[in-house]
Amino acid sequence: MGALVPIVSLLAVVALGLIVVRIGTVALKFTGLSHELARFQALSAFLGVGFTTQESEEVIGHPVRRRIIRVLMLLGNAGFVAAISSIIPVFVSSNDHAGTFATKMLVLASGLGIVWAISVSKWVDGQMSRVIGWALKRWTHLDVYDYHGLLQLGMGYSVSELKVEPSAWVAGRNLAELRLGDEGVQVLAVCRTGGDFIGAPTGRTYIRRGDTIILYGKVQQLAELDVRESGESGEIAHQQRVEEVRRASEESGQDLRTTRM
Repeated sequence: MGALVPIVSLLAVVALGLIVVRIGTVALKFTGLSHELARFQALSAFLGVGFTTQESEEVIGHPVRRRIIRVLMLLGNAGFVAAISSIIPVFVSSNDHAGTFATKMLVLASGLGIVWAISVSKWVDGQMSRVIGWALKRWTHLDVYDYHGLLQLGMGYSVSELKVEPSAWVAGRNLAELRLGDEGVQVLAVCRTGGDFIGAPTGRTYIRRGDTIILYGKVQQLAELDVRESGESGEIAHQQRVEEVRRASEESGQDLRTTRM
């Protein structure tokens, strides 16, 4: 029985490694990665191989992902050392004869087969992911999505604050009247001068002089809106932007129909 102790230790190390990779996968999913990409990143970090340039940049550019990958790398190195320490006695023993060695190999192969079968089971994956997800949400703070990537910031789009000056085009009207969405700008929030905060404002939200509004849209469009003043010139600029967005939408729809044909 003592001859099987190294094999049991090796199987325990392998099983623990698979659990660590699964935990890393769920943790990376909490940062906004897809399941497949999160699993690839977790396994690559644990084994120390497999990164591509684009995927490594997605990890390096996110502070929470960097910490998760760092921990996986450390645990992967420790697991490698533990696995080597466990497997050496399996192959090196002065008391082994042919029958004992064959039995060891059979037990080792069977154990690895069982561990592998469990690791690829979708049912086990679902159950483990639920338990790990619950534990991480309860005892960690990893629910930090990559909003920079989700909003495509740096790809021509930006989130910006606009201070509503007395002469600003947006001052003194509600969002339904402004129709900013028609010119490709979304209002994410409104900060009142008194400190009140309006998240996800509706069309009835009134923009006052002195407010600060948080906008999302193309960088050039936000810059133009920031200096747009009230009066006829402001209305003309608004109509021009609306027409530009309408034409771009029609061209995009035309391109899509042509592609489908």
